[in-house]
Amino acid sequence: MAGVMAGIVHAPLTAIFLIAEITGGYTLFIPLILVSAISYLTIIYFEPHSLYTRKLAQKGELITHHKDKAVLTLLKIESVIEKNLMSVRPEQTLGDLVKVIAISKRNIFPVIDEHNNFLGLIPLDNVREIMFEKESYDTVKISDLMIQAPDYVTLSDNMDTVMEKFKDTGLWNLPVIDKGKYIGFVSRATVFNAYRKLLIEFSEE
Repeated sequence: MAGVMAGIVHAPLTAIFLIAEITGGYTLFIPLILVSAISYLTIIYFEPHSLYTRKLAQKGELITHHKDKAVLTLLKIESVIEKNLMSVRPEQTLGDLVKVIAISKRNIFPVIDEHNNFLGLIPLDNVREIMFEKESYDTVKISDLMIQAPDYVTLSDNMDTVMEKFKDTGLWNLPVIDKGKYIGFVSRATVFNAYRKLLIEFSEE
């Protein structure tokens, strides 16, 4: 019984004292310690989370003693979504894009259709040369210039997943998509700023 409890709950000391108290078998302390320790060390190797914390860990919502990790779990994707990027339509032209670039403060442009479906994106660096070719303004379409996003973020992603996607792609901005619909973008800078503020607050508590 002590071994089962120590393994499932990840609480070997609780298991030892509880079983000893229930059975009145304090003379069995040494066997209880051995059984509980073996059970705990065995299960922790295969399953680092207890019965009570496993679901939270799977959702990325488990706050651990590791402060950096704990702060990251407190960040929600909705709090770092940026919606101030100017979008373009696939049927628009290079000339239309140049007008958008002229008034935009960002260097990436999501391409969406009339139903707000996300189709792709146009990084400013990809069109720096052609944007000065005025003869192409009416002939080159946005659909000719856009590229597919290497990856994207969903509203159900936790921040661990988001950071992994940033790491894997090497990108500084990732689109946020919900069931194919364009929501906005999330950037490393915004995530790091939000993370830094939370870390300061967390450290002061």
